[in-house]
Amino acid sequence: MSEEITSSHKKKNELWEWIKALGIALVLAFLIRTFLFAPFIVEGESMESTLHNSEKLVVNKAIYFLQDPKPGEIIVFHAEKERDYIKRVIAVEGDTVEVKSDQLLVNGKVVEEPYLAQLKEQAKQQGEPFLTRDFPPVQIPADHIFVMGDNRLNSHDSRAIGPVTVSTVVGRAEFTFWPVEGIRLIR
Repeated sequence: MSEEITSSHKKKNELWEWIKALGIALVLAFLIRTFLFAPFIVEGESMESTLHNSEKLVVNKAIYFLQDPKPGEIIVFHAEKERDYIKRVIAVEGDTVEVKSDQLLVNGKVVEEPYLAQLKEQAKQQGEPFLTRDFPPVQIPADHIFVMGDNRLNSHDSRAIGPVTVSTVVGRAEFTFWPVEGIRLIR
């Protein structure tokens, strides 16, 4: 009789341990997803050829609790009420950004953009004289950043929506994880 009670007690303890472990796992998953990392699906071609439509990537949500976005980083931000965008940071508060003759200038200095070489070549082959159309100088206000998609001919970015408030930034894109053959660090 006492063996049956002990066996029953062990089963209840084991069940309780499993329930606790599952509960802890769910809470940890929630905290990680909410505050540290989140998946993101690239929609559209505005970041070609760096990122491709339907690629899935991991966004580091914690990084901007420690530092502000920096030029060259690829970020996800709340652009519309129901939609997030993914773009490259071009300039930060206090900077002046402009494009002249397909050259990006930040604070009057040419910014090298090697990630655009393939797209610039494709644009020329398609009869487009420039990948990035000229725009006049834009001064970036406090707590804002200027963002553009790498596919400059097909990107709805700060050239149209203006500088983006830093508080709308979700996080920095770190690496792609789908499709499997495309797994890579983004930086």
